[in-house]
Amino acid sequence: MGAFLENYGAMLVQGTWDTLYMSFLSALFAYLMGLPLGVALAVTEPHHILPRPHVNRILNTVVNIVRSVPFIILLIAVIPFTRWLVGTSIGVTASIVPLVIGAVPFVARLVESSMKELRKGIIEAATAMGASPFQIIYKVMIPETMPSLVLGASITTITLIGYSAMAGAVGGGGLGDLAIRYGYYRYDTTLMMVTIVLLVLIVQGVQLAGTRLSKKINRQ
Repeated sequence: MGAFLENYGAMLVQGTWDTLYMSFLSALFAYLMGLPLGVALAVTEPHHILPRPHVNRILNTVVNIVRSVPFIILLIAVIPFTRWLVGTSIGVTASIVPLVIGAVPFVARLVESSMKELRKGIIEAATAMGASPFQIIYKVMIPETMPSLVLGASITTITLIGYSAMAGAVGGGGLGDLAIRYGYYRYDTTLMMVTIVLLVLIVQGVQLAGTRLSKKINRQ
């Protein structure tokens, strides 16, 4: 065990940090873009507060197209854009670009689903009180669905942890890169198992934190 830690200890620490960095920063950017997109998908439906059937149809089409592309293919397809945006197509920072692109439509669907769970009576009451569509979104819809949005954020982060491991296949860094380069290519089963355990622990931690925070907000 001492020899294993001497050989891989520093790399495992760095790989864990890189995975957390990629996953959480990507989740943040994905929610900054996916939240308004998800709200737009919900409110532009017919009979909602801002019915825009044509806009809704276009947004749905774009989201469905991006979601239909497997992440490993998307990862390769956006390499020119990634290189243009950050100056390189490999490494931890470069991996954030495809991670965000892949996660935004996923977040949008989660947000849309959360908004649809909101009882119509709440929106109707706000409308009857003279609230504008923006006020209904900002002061009613988002606060009322916050527990569900928090759970969605934890699900998104967990999904991105899995995506970040796939990014290791093209030199994306993190635990996935470590597992492929040193575990798979060098047939080091011990290292593979350690990276799997670390990923499981990270996922469990994110899920637990998300569940607890959601319950805390729901009780307020």
